[in-house]
Amino acid sequence: MKVRRQMKILELINAQPIETQEELAELLKKSGFEVTQATVSRDIKELRLIKVPSGQDRYCYALPPELPKGTIESRLRRIFRESVFSMDSSENLIVIKSLPGSAQAVGSAIDSLDWEDIIGTVAGDDTILVVIKRKEKVAEVLKGFEQLMG
Repeated sequence: MKVRRQMKILELINAQPIETQEELAELLKKSGFEVTQATVSRDIKELRLIKVPSGQDRYCYALPPELPKGTIESRLRRIFRESVFSMDSSENLIVIKSLPGSAQAVGSAIDSLDWEDIIGTVAGDDTILVVIKRKEKVAEVLKGFEQLMG
């Protein structure tokens, strides 16, 4: 539940400016998550969200420009372990199946790795399409994903 809630937080802050923890808590409640202000505060801290100027002396939550490398990898490992349940490939494409509501976070985490062989991802609700530059590299990328799940 925590991973899904934090993924929803990332989705919300990317979709609209959110200025307060109370506003974020209300949006989470409207999305079906029962949260307290303390829970939202912990999530903000764990996600390392910062406040950035949004104009007219206002500030909203955002991800920092760049997270330390170890932070990204540990978060990706956790997201993979808790969300991904299958992977398959065809030619230069990898299809990853995840729990409902978690695909965007998995796709974003994959994108954050900046792997040279990955062109990009497209994520729906429970499926991520990973586009690989050369089909010869698909097995290597799949092996890397499997290691993240381990």
